[in-house]
Amino acid sequence: MTTEKIKFGTDGWRAIIAQDFTVYNVGRVSKGLADWLLQKNSAPAVVVGHDCRFGGALFTEITAKVLCNNGVRVLLAKGFVSTPMISLGVLQLKADQGVVITASHNPPSYNGYKLKGAHGGPSSPNDIAAVESLIPGEVDVPAQSLDYWEEKGLLEYINLEDMYVEYIKGKFDFEALTKSPFKIAYDAMYGAGQNVVRRLLPGAVLIHCDDNPGFHGQAPEPLDKNLKELAHTVATTPEIKIGLATDGDADRIGLYNGDGNFVDAHNIILLLIHYLHKYKGMNGKVVIAFTVTDRVKKLCEVYGLPVEVTPVGFKYISEIMVHDDVLVGGEESGGIAVKGHIPERDGIYDGLAIYEFMTKTGKTLKELCEEVYEIVGHFYYDRHDLTIENEKKNAIIKKASEGGYTKFGKYGFNRVETIDGIKYHLDNGGWVMLRASGTEPLLRVYAEGTNKEETLDILADVKKTIL
Repeated sequence: MTTEKIKFGTDGWRAIIAQDFTVYNVGRVSKGLADWLLQKNSAPAVVVGHDCRFGGALFTEITAKVLCNNGVRVLLAKGFVSTPMISLGVLQLKADQGVVITASHNPPSYNGYKLKGAHGGPSSPNDIAAVESLIPGEVDVPAQSLDYWEEKGLLEYINLEDMYVEYIKGKFDFEALTKSPFKIAYDAMYGAGQNVVRRLLPGAVLIHCDDNPGFHGQAPEPLDKNLKELAHTVATTPEIKIGLATDGDADRIGLYNGDGNFVDAHNIILLLIHYLHKYKGMNGKVVIAFTVTDRVKKLCEVYGLPVEVTPVGFKYISEIMVHDDVLVGGEESGGIAVKGHIPERDGIYDGLAIYEFMTKTGKTLKELCEEVYEIVGHFYYDRHDLTIENEKKNAIIKKASEGGYTKFGKYGFNRVETIDGIKYHLDNGGWVMLRASGTEPLLRVYAEGTNKEETLDILADVKKTIL
């Protein structure tokens, strides 16, 4: 049979269910993983779990069977779990690897396969490349049941939800949070954070916290355009002063202030640096992806904190967190990790940190954002994802990388950076960036200006120029 080569993108292998993301291909990836693990360890152990997405239990079962059939011990999570739960489980159970069956924020037709390292975060780029190179063209998927492998001692069921909840309870002042003057609303986007938040914050107003493997037809990505019900709930309920949303596997975050206005990842990264350094006296390097606002550099300059910029992909940030003392590591897409936790994105942990910041200071989210703006200035960011054929997407990126654009409408630029994608620093102090998605037929156009009108105008001029 002819089999396509399986490629891991920015964060795992993603593909459309039943088209390329099949039982057989999941088996192939699992065989490559088993071979790689057995090269390094004669008796490796892997934590395996899935989120709420369609087919998760089936694909997890195939992963477990193939790993067990190759002599790899599997610690299998009961029920759906978030990506941070798998990463924490790998670390606490001293496993060699973690596997999450998830397509994260991708549309409902997708599923995916994420690899987690022994350090409790995304596997390093080198390890992912090594596994990818070992994925075979063919695989034997064993017929034996999971019960068979459990009897053989190669499969053990674990409760990662209980483990995660107990761990989180030791990280925050829940006595204060339950008495907070600010009520919180939480939108799970039908994703894997729903049970945990229900247990940790019983007083929270819950939205989309039920089982819906198709996410009601919407990609579970915590962007303003996807969170209208949460925005409306916060805006029309006076006692709710913060809205928290997490994506399908609960490693990304989005927030709303008490007015029902979206607070994006750039602002959340700034708020976490501000809270941890100024209020809690913590230090360390700040690591940001190339798509994050330069206001982070400005805040870090004021606070005397070193900054490192990485390509897009949390695996690059996590790798630095393992070796260096990192205070905050974050991406524009809402994946943020903080000191004192695992080197992994965790939307629930980040949300609790901001909620604690509000509760301890008695200040609203809007007031805390204003504190940051007093240091770095006001700004407004937006991103437009253009669905275009790969051929056209690649042609635009090629033209940009060869210096084919000299200005975007009325907006000229004075500097270009190409760490990952092409970033243009505009004459007006803002910036524009073009970057092709590694997992979908999308061209991402990022822009920052001083206010919403200017930013939307920049995006409009860029689109006119490139399309």
